[in-house]
Amino acid sequence: MRLRFGALAYSFVFFLRTAASTHGRFATRDAPFDQVREIPERSHQDADEDEPEKYFHESTFSMHYDGRFADKQLNYNERRSSLTALMQTYVSTMNDIGAETWIMHGSLLGWYWSRKTLPWDLDIDVMVSEQSIHHLANYYNMTVHTFSLRDSASDSTDDENRSSSYMLEINPHYTNSTLDSVNRIDARWIDTSTGLFIDITTLRRNSTAQALGFPDAMMVKDTHHYNYDDIFPLRQSVFEGYPVQVPYAYPELLMEEYGAKALSEVYFQNHRFDPGRGEWVALSCKDFGTCGNYRNPVDGVNLPAISGERDGDEDENETAVHSQQATAEHIKPSSGAQTEDSVLSSRLLEQRRRASRRWQA
Repeated sequence: MRLRFGALAYSFVFFLRTAASTHGRFATRDAPFDQVREIPERSHQDADEDEPEKYFHESTFSMHYDGRFADKQLNYNERRSSLTALMQTYVSTMNDIGAETWIMHGSLLGWYWSRKTLPWDLDIDVMVSEQSIHHLANYYNMTVHTFSLRDSASDSTDDENRSSSYMLEINPHYTNSTLDSVNRIDARWIDTSTGLFIDITTLRRNSTAQALGFPDAMMVKDTHHYNYDDIFPLRQSVFEGYPVQVPYAYPELLMEEYGAKALSEVYFQNHRFDPGRGEWVALSCKDFGTCGNYRNPVDGVNLPAISGERDGDEDENETAVHSQQATAEHIKPSSGAQTEDSVLSSRLLEQRRRASRRWQA
């Protein structure tokens, strides 16, 4: 199922909680979540007693869902469409607010390849400026934004829109500008119907490095460090059909974080990049004539049976390992196709290098 926008207008439904001081700090997590919770009858939040200072707690069944709003993981197609809507609604809202934000990490890699979220991705990562996080905390924390969404891939002939709500929640520890192992995420944009969210981190001046004579040093609480000109001036582009900003030195940032192969390898996570369609396509055992050796579809591909494998209760880490093993050992094209794809990879990389030098959004 794939979603596209109907009406673009959104509305503030209500403020769940307001600032307790002019500095945007909040006393407690006292928001009445039962008023915006759509699916679970009870919270599935994983509150770790060993980390009492941690503000954001993920679900008991997955670290990529907010357990206050979800009771299960979505399937492959549901997750893809929900993440697309999540990104579109976030970008639309931030553009209307005027907050300075840009995509980073895995989302930036998806933008690089196809201007879309990577189909195997489980969340979205964005960054905001320090001025913007203060503005969001002071005026928009705990606001719920409702959008009218239309299901463009449904079998139904009805053209009716459905409403979906998203909540912006600011971590009260956002004012802490030092490394914080339990509060690395400064804010989240949360889908209240699925529990999926966007992690929002803040780019700050690195005062320690600046004191040592590095005036352009920047940092994020998640331990990433940058120079000012790695990020600025931000480039204008499009992601999931909406105007976005991306960091200036995006090729260098991506290669540093993921390696050069991430910008050229056309097979990854049971998907193949189709240059004709300009997108990642899920692989199937039908592509290789080996369906008899596979079972349990996971993220677009049928995985081989593994001795001792449990049915239906694998966690995400186990699934990822099995998925990578399947790709490496079972899902390989013929040697001739590999040679062709190697040439294709080189051409794609060179095209992107030329594009980055002359930059056309």
